[in-house]
This record gives sequence, C-alpha cells and structure tokens, in this order.
Amino acid sequence: MVGMTTTNTNATPAGSASPATQERTRPASGMQLRVLAGGSVGQFIEFYDFTLYGLSAVVLSQLFFPGASPLAGLLATFATFGVAFLVRPLGGLFFGSLGDKIGRRKVLYVTLLSIGAATALIGLLPTYATIGALAPLLLVLCRMVQGFSAGGESVGAPAFVFEHAPLSKRGFWLNITLAATALPSVFGGTLILILSQSMSSEAFMAWGWRVPFLLALPLAFFGLWIRSRTEESEAFKQILAKETAKEYSPVKEAFRENKVRMLQVIFVMGLTAMGFYFLSGYFVSYVQTTGHLSREQSLLANAAAMAFYALLLPLGGILGDKFGRKPMLIAGSLALAVLSVPCFMLVTSGSLPLAILGQLMFVVPMCIYGGGCYTFFVEIFTTRTRFTSAAVSYNVAYALFGGTAPFIGTALVAQSGIPAAPGYYMAAAAVIVLALLTLTKVPETHQRVH
Repeated sequence: MVGMTTTNTNATPAGSASPATQERTRPASGMQLRVLAGGSVGQFIEFYDFTLYGLSAVVLSQLFFPGASPLAGLLATFATFGVAFLVRPLGGLFFGSLGDKIGRRKVLYVTLLSIGAATALIGLLPTYATIGALAPLLLVLCRMVQGFSAGGESVGAPAFVFEHAPLSKRGFWLNITLAATALPSVFGGTLILILSQSMSSEAFMAWGWRVPFLLALPLAFFGLWIRSRTEESEAFKQILAKETAKEYSPVKEAFRENKVRMLQVIFVMGLTAMGFYFLSGYFVSYVQTTGHLSREQSLLANAAAMAFYALLLPLGGILGDKFGRKPMLIAGSLALAVLSVPCFMLVTSGSLPLAILGQLMFVVPMCIYGGGCYTFFVEIFTTRTRFTSAAVSYNVAYALFGGTAPFIGTALVAQSGIPAAPGYYMAAAAVIVLALLTLTKVPETHQRVH
C-alpha cells in the first residue's frame, strides 16, 4: 500500500545485521555518488541562470527598459523575471510526463542544455539602445525558454537523486543537491563584483555584464558530461518494464491519484519558493534601492548569506532524516512567521553589518524548513508518477509564490513606503502554511518505500 513500509517476513540469521542496518552502513556506490554529483551540478546551473538575472536586475533595467523611471524599470525587469515562472508549470507538465514514460536521465539532458543555451543568449542580446522594443521582447523569449526547461530540471534532478539515495539518508542527499542552488549566488555575485571592480562603469555596462551569462553554456556542457556517466534507478527500471506493456498516461494518473497531495505540495513548496527568491533574486537590488547600500556592498552581503545557506541546508536534511519531515516543516514555518519582519528590517537598515546579519538570520528558519520540504515534495509521490506530480505542483508553487516575490516585494515597498513591507508578506505566508501543516492531514513521508 502507498505510504506503508513493507515488512520483511524472512528471519534475519543470528549474528547478522538486519537489512535496514545493512542499508544504513553500506557505503554509497560510485554510481550513486555520480548521480548525486550530476543532480547537484544541474541544480547549480539551473539556479545560476535564474539567480544571475536577479543579481543583474538593476543593470538589466537600465539596458532593456531605459525609457521608464528607475522604479518602473526595475518593476518591468522583475516582471520579466516572473515570466519564466509562469511557463514553468507547462514545462513541468511536459518534461514530467516525458520523464515518467522514457526516463529521468534522458529528459535531464535536454533541460540542462536548453537552460544553458537560453542564458548564454541573454548575454548576446542587443540592448534597447540598439534595436529598440525588440530587445525586451527577446529578453522575455529567453526567459520563457529558461522557465520551460527549468520546469523539468528543477524536479527531475531531485527526483533522480532521491531514487538513488540510501533510504536513511534521503533528506541529507536531497539537501546536498538543493544546497547547490545557493552557490550560484555566491559564484555569480562574486564574479559580478570582480568584473565591476576591475573595469570602468562604462565598460561594465557596455559588455562586462554579459560575461557571467555567457559562462552558462560551458557550465551546461560540464553537467552533461557528468550525467552521461549515470543510469536510471532500479526502482524506475521496474516501473518502466511494467508500463511499457500497456497504454500509460502519467498526467492522467497523476491528477487522478494525487490531487490532494499536489495541492499540499503547492503550499508547502510555495513558502520556500517565496523565501528563496527573496533571498537570492531580490535582496541584492532591495539592499541597493531600499537599504541604500552600494552594488558591491549588497553583493557581498548576499554572497555571505547564500554561502551560509549552502552550508546549513544539508544539516537541515540530516535533522529531517532523524526527526521526520513534518516536524521540520512546522518548526521552520513557525520560525519564519516570527523572524521575517525583524530580518527585513535589518536588511534595509542602511548598515552593511546589519544587512548581513539580517540575511543570515533569515537563512536559519529557511534551512530548518528546507530540512523537511525538499525531501517531502518528491517523497510524497510514488515512483510511477513522481516526476509528473512533483513537477506540476512544485512549478505551480514557484510560479505563484517564487517568481512573483521580487515584483511583489518591490511593489509593496513602493506603495506602502515601509522598507520592511516584504517581511510582513513573508510572515503572513508562513502563518498560513503553519495552519495548513497543523490543522489539515499533511502526511509524514519519512522513509516511505514506494
């Protein structure tokens, strides 16, 4: 039965370890480690491409939306940021269904290559000054390709790692994979900082900003090389062997079997999507425009926070393996409800040390929550429809709450005049999710076997 652990009726020979103990102590195979590396590299590249846009938002607003006021240009840039998230559910539906029918590995080749190519194309685009209104239209098109491909990559890579991970270390392995999503902010932010400091402002605006975008394509080829040395999991091979003999529609099966679970994942992942894109896609411009710090200072503060996130998130996964997914979700959402407003107040204080402190404080509840959510969203579904179900619900969550977070944050500050207004928005969302977790039947998925 789904959600129940099967019981081994065979007696364990005296003096030998139980199968569960053997599984916990057996070292990971070379194949498992390559899958972990391939999933982590893919997540790094996907989020490098998305994060780079947020880190470059102020520059892009000047180059692609120059006729507007600085605020309107920034809003237009973040609206373009959100466009990629609107098509992510479509990409999730397409690649998820394909991944459940022909395999995760094949789909992950396509998604990674197309994300890298679309990002590199942004680095080649002529600006508004060169081709006029066609420039922002081409930028939107590149963002849509990024978003459609990320709809498959963002779930396919964690699902692939999950199905290869040791049962007792799923949370740890998934959170190592997702920790790679924080490193692009450190890498990209440092790269932009070096470029902006090593050349004149005119040179950076003319061509220096393009360099980080162009690097996406060789990074994608590196990820493809690692993935070429992996295989599908045994669990998926068994499902594939059964389903090839009959007509099978992963989309129909997913919506018939998992409607309630998918809705739960939308809310659970919506909170972490909002928090992550505030942290990685918004804080750099937020600290500049609302906290009145320089570009270099805002990049430094955000790089410190994202490095801390990358280090702390695997610890959240270890705790999730020990205590279960639901306790981590409840503790994390409660902490976000309490700490979000103070964190945002520190971030916009106008002081670099306080801006760093505010972001570091925000990372802690995000990693507690991440100790549950990043395994929960794939663990809740069976192998048969995991890619489709997780991809649709995850990407709807990121479209509704993640992609809109920078735009809503900017608009809230502009309309209310309250620098910490996005923190109130974050706290309110955390309260809603906390109520969902405590008052409805969100299941504990820890160590499910299916």
